Parts: sequence; structure tokens; C-alpha cells
Amino acid sequence: MTAIVEGMEEEICILEIDGVHQDVPRALVSPEVKPGDVVVWDGHKWNVDIALTKERSSKIRRLMEQVWED
Repeated sequence: MTAIVEGMEEEICILEIDGVHQDVPRALVSPEVKPGDVVVWDGHKWNVDIALTKERSSKIRRLMEQVWED
């Protein structure tokens, strides 16, 4: 299962899973996770998927460049 990290609030990490926001205890999220990261559930913890995060960032960057070109 994959999710996007929307933000952090005290002891809660806000994840977007299939378009739905879910509050998850930060204890279940790896400490290096930051907003905007794509994370994967390994059965115990949410961990950063570096490849998917880079891919998502690149896609967003390209879309932003297209908007500013027009």
C-alpha cells in the first residue's frame, strides 16, 4: 500500500491514501519521512519510497513548468 505524506501535526502524520486523508500515529512512520514523500507500508511502518518520491517530484516540476510556459 502506498500513500503521500500531506503533513505532520505533533504525534500525527497525515497521509493521503487513495484520495482519502488518514491520520496515522507518528510512531508508525519512519523518522526521515517529510511532507510530500511517497511512503509504502511494510506491515509495521510507513517508509519512504525514494524512487516513487523522485518520480512524483519530477512530474509535479514538469507540470509547473508547463503552467508557467503558457
